[in-house]
Amino acid sequence: MKRDIALSERPGNFNDRYLQACGNLSWYDFVAGMPSLVFLVTGWKANGRENACLHSWSSFVGSGPNNYICILGKVKPNGHMYRSLKETGVCVLNFPTNDIYARCIRIIGNNQYDTDEITAAGLTAEPASVVNAPRIAECFLNMECEYLWEHEVCLDSNELCVAVRVVNITMDSEHADQAKLGRYGKTGYLFQIDQPSNPETGEITHFGPGILEQGDPVPWITK
Repeated sequence: MKRDIALSERPGNFNDRYLQACGNLSWYDFVAGMPSLVFLVTGWKANGRENACLHSWSSFVGSGPNNYICILGKVKPNGHMYRSLKETGVCVLNFPTNDIYARCIRIIGNNQYDTDEITAAGLTAEPASVVNAPRIAECFLNMECEYLWEHEVCLDSNELCVAVRVVNITMDSEHADQAKLGRYGKTGYLFQIDQPSNPETGEITHFGPGILEQGDPVPWITK
């Protein structure tokens, strides 16, 4: 049976301090438990050091044959990633698999301005093919992007949505073939899932990075 869950019904354990510590989330993030692709945004800092940001809360959309756009949600305007993107106009989106995810997480603790963040996390930086930004060699898919536009997430928000256009894709051949490693399942894309919770009790289910498994085929019969 369905029921409405009003914003005013927030359980006490989802207090403002907790939501801020989790990345300035809404408690609805935990109610919905909405999956979002995990990737690392890389670029050069103004001092020539590698910048890497473990990112989620984004969406991808094609609009015409030459426009494949990523809209980066929840970008902090005072962060290294945003400053790098605005200074250089480019970045690379790097998609990890589960076997290197622990190293990706270490980037969070190695994000000082004078640090080569990719290298410090135990990953390998290599030149991108088209844009002037580093990409991560261990990631099976790299999307090289150019900055398009930005907009605040909502009125008076201290976070931005930033759109970038993909201009080049590099993909590992074993992942390009779904009969081999593929892009889905345990050797493919990872999804961030914000600890699905019970909206009545506030009880949280801790959930590791999600993967995408194929469902039962459904014919496209529209009438």
